[in-house]
Amino acid sequence: MKNRNWKIRPITPHDDSRVAYIIRSVMPEFGADGEGFAIHDPEVDWMSKAYNAPRSAYFVVELEGQVMGGGGIAPLEGATNPRICELRKMYFLPALRGLGAGQALMETCLAKARDFGFELCYLETLAGMDSAMALYHKAGFRSLDKPMGDTGHGGCNRFFSKSL
Repeated sequence: MKNRNWKIRPITPHDDSRVAYIIRSVMPEFGADGEGFAIHDPEVDWMSKAYNAPRSAYFVVELEGQVMGGGGIAPLEGATNPRICELRKMYFLPALRGLGAGQALMETCLAKARDFGFELCYLETLAGMDSAMALYHKAGFRSLDKPMGDTGHGGCNRFFSKSL
């Protein structure tokens, strides 16, 4: 890892407002602020509660003691197979990017997904999030032609999955 001044830990209620700020700051940077994007999900304001559900987990990444990013996993909404999860709401402020934390956070989420008994991980993103897509490909995610499940995020136009 390039810089190990960051650490990954489970989200707490104290982190909710900071995580909401991060999501609402990063998504518009990539044009993901209109209809059909996760920025409008009600859970953005209470992520610790939303990911306190069965087979769900959300982690934050601290850099020098301040939460600068996060990401989580949860069962895929609308999936016909209960063994499919979704990598969700993984966003980093610019100061955290390029430090190796993205790969480490994704590995943390995927390990937790395996612990929960998931067999396939799905994610969706959009064109323009090139660094994120490079990270997904490097981790073994493969591109899909169409979305899975029913996430309600019709604004996303890139879809990936990985066997766990």
